[in-house]
Amino acid sequence: MPPARSLLLSAACAALLSGLALAPVPASAAAPAPAATRAAEDAELRALADRLLVQNAPEGAPGIAVLVARGDRVLYRGARGLAEVELGVPLSPDQVFRIGSVTKQFAAAGLLKLVEAGKVGLDDPLSKYVKDYPNGDAIQVRQLLDHTSGVKSYTGIDGYMHESIKRELNTAQLIAVFKDLPADFAPGQDYRYNNSGYVLLGAVIEAASGRPWHEYLRETLLQPLGLAHTRYGDVRTLIPGMVAGYARRDGAVLPMAFLDMSQPHAAGALVSTLDDLWRWNRALHGGRVLSAQYYREMISAHGKARHGEYGYGYGIGRMPMHGRLTYAHGGGIFGFASYLLYEPTSATTVAVLSNDESGAPGGIGLEAIARQLGAMAMGAPYPPARAVPVDAAALASAEGVPARSATGLGAARRCRQPGGAADRRRRGAAADPGRGRHLRLSRRHRPAAAGARRRGQGRGDALLRRRRGRVRTQRAQRGSPAGALSAATAAAAPAIPPRARACAQSVATPPRRARRRACMPNGRGWPRRAG
Repeated sequence: MPPARSLLLSAACAALLSGLALAPVPASAAAPAPAATRAAEDAELRALADRLLVQNAPEGAPGIAVLVARGDRVLYRGARGLAEVELGVPLSPDQVFRIGSVTKQFAAAGLLKLVEAGKVGLDDPLSKYVKDYPNGDAIQVRQLLDHTSGVKSYTGIDGYMHESIKRELNTAQLIAVFKDLPADFAPGQDYRYNNSGYVLLGAVIEAASGRPWHEYLRETLLQPLGLAHTRYGDVRTLIPGMVAGYARRDGAVLPMAFLDMSQPHAAGALVSTLDDLWRWNRALHGGRVLSAQYYREMISAHGKARHGEYGYGYGIGRMPMHGRLTYAHGGGIFGFASYLLYEPTSATTVAVLSNDESGAPGGIGLEAIARQLGAMAMGAPYPPARAVPVDAAALASAEGVPARSATGLGAARRCRQPGGAADRRRRGAAADPGRGRHLRLSRRHRPAAAGARRRGQGRGDALLRRRRGRVRTQRAQRGSPAGALSAATAAAAPAIPPRARACAQSVATPPRRARRRACMPNGRGWPRRAG
C-alpha cells in the first residue's frame, strides 16, 4: 500500500475510533445515579413506615411515633394516634414519652464515666458503695451492668406491682424491698435480666458522685449533649410536651395505672423524645460519650451474658439483623413502650415510642416495627410476609413435643399442645418480644397470679390425669396400644432428645411419677410461669 494511502487510512481509523469514544451515551442507557437510587429507597422506607403506623396504631386510640435516620440525615419522622384520648389530642413526633428500660444505657454510660474518672472500678465489690448489702463482697459492679449478679428483681415480687409500686421511696428504701430476698444464682454464674441490679447501679452512682443518680446524669450527659427533653420523669412535676399513657383490658383502652417514678429508678425512670434518642445514638456510638476503651466495654457481652457473637452488654443488647450486628434495647412501663436500635455499618437509628403499654390488638410490637424499618434503611429489607399452607398431619405431629418458652425472665421446658395456654403465651411473646423482659409493670402481676402458682401442683396433676384419660380413650377407639406414640412422633423420635421423648411418652401412658416429672422444668414439679 502506498505510504500516502496508508497514512490516510490510519487517520480515518483514528478519527472513527475517536468519534466512538467521545460520542455521548444516551441517557436511557446510563446507569441510575446513586442519588436517584437513594431517593427511591427513601421513598420506599417512608411508605413502609406509613403502612406500619396504619397497621399498628388505629385511629381514635393511643398511638406510635417513629424516627428513622441514617447518620445525620433523618429519613422519616412521623406519628399516628392520640396523645390524649379523652380530649382527642393528636400525637406528634416531638412529644415526650416514658422510655422505660431504655434508661439503662444512660445509667450504664454514666457509671462508665465514673470509671473513666477513677471514682469506680468495674471489679469493685458492691459493698464498697452499698454498705451491709447481703453478699455484697461477692457482687462486682460489672455484674450489675450485665444482669449476672443473681440479685432478685423486685418487679417480679408477687403482687408488688399493684399497691407497693405507688409509694414514693428513696434509694435506700427501695433497696430494702429486695435486699433480703434469696438470690437467683451465685454472682457471675448465670444471666437473668433484672431491674434490681440497676437500682443498685443507681446507688453506686450516688455514692461515687455525691448526687442523686438522675441529677448526675443530667449534669454529666444530658446537658452537655444537648438532650433538652430527656429527664427524670417525676410524677410531681409538669413536663412540657408529655403525652398521657394508656393500658388495655379486653381490647378496651383505659388510663394507665399509677406508679411513683422513684421506683423505676435507674432501671427505667427517664422520659425522652424521638429526636433526643437519635442524638443520643449519634453521640454514644460516635465517640462523644465514652473513650474507645470503655465504649468497647459497654457494647461487648461478657461471661454468662454472652451468647456467641451476641448477648447483653452494659445496658444495651447485641442482636443480629439480617446478618449484621445491631445494638438495641426495648422498654415497657405503665402506660408506655419504647424501642431504640442502632446499626453501626450504616449508622442507622430507629426509635419507636408508644403511649400504649400493651399495643393495639393484632399489632406486631415495637421491636418488629423497628427491625423492619432498620432493615429497609440499611438496604436489606425483609421479604413481605406470605401465608404458607401446612398439612394438618404435619401440625398434628408436633403435639406433645417439648418447647422452650422464651417469655418472662427465665425459660422452662413443658409439654405443649397447639392452641393450649402455653402455646398462646408463646405466640404473644413472638408478637412482642420485648414483653416481660423489660420494666413492663402491668398484666403479668395480676393478683390472681399468686393464687395460680399456689394451686399449680394440684391443678397440674389433675390436668395430666384428664389428658391421659382422653388419649387412652382415643387410642382404644382406634385400636392403638395404650403406650404407643403417634406414627409421626415415633418417626421423628431419633431426632428428639431422650428427655423430650420421655415428655411426649408421658402424655400417652398411665401415670408414672418418673415419666410425669420428665415433663417438668428440671424435673422438680409442675411448670410455673417464668419471671
